[in-house]
Amino acid sequence: MKVVLLNFQTSKESWFQTANETYSEKISHFTSFEIKTLRTQANERDQKDIRIKKEGQAVLDLLKPEDFLVLLDEKGQALTSMKFSEHLNRILNSGKKQVYFLIGGPYGVSDEIKMRASLKINLSPFTLNHLVAQVVLLEQIYRGFTILKNLPYHNP
Repeated sequence: MKVVLLNFQTSKESWFQTANETYSEKISHFTSFEIKTLRTQANERDQKDIRIKKEGQAVLDLLKPEDFLVLLDEKGQALTSMKFSEHLNRILNSGKKQVYFLIGGPYGVSDEIKMRASLKINLSPFTLNHLVAQVVLLEQIYRGFTILKNLPYHNP
């Protein structure tokens, strides 16, 4: 199975690039992994609905009907690392060829994306900067694989 992290990142910082590379390499030991940044044109704050629609369409254009979509959503399920690894295991055993983890844009995601998502998870009750959210998600994906492989990284 291939795991793809989708984002609408607009800024880059050196600490973020380092964390991305570190966790991407670690995850790649377990499965095929890629981070894909989707681009949309910036809109004024009063045009956020237009941006949400464009970003949603960019995601829908990328997905195939058989792909599994995990949406990072503030109204999603709050999971422990152990529960996340259980979901990850079910996804890996689902027969799907690709799973996409989506971190939406700054204004959220369209209703179409919310309906298309097979799983919605909440990383934190805090509102997180997109860069921080991505690093947290990468770490949890890596942690989930180490739990599944019974490797000494997660200490319950």
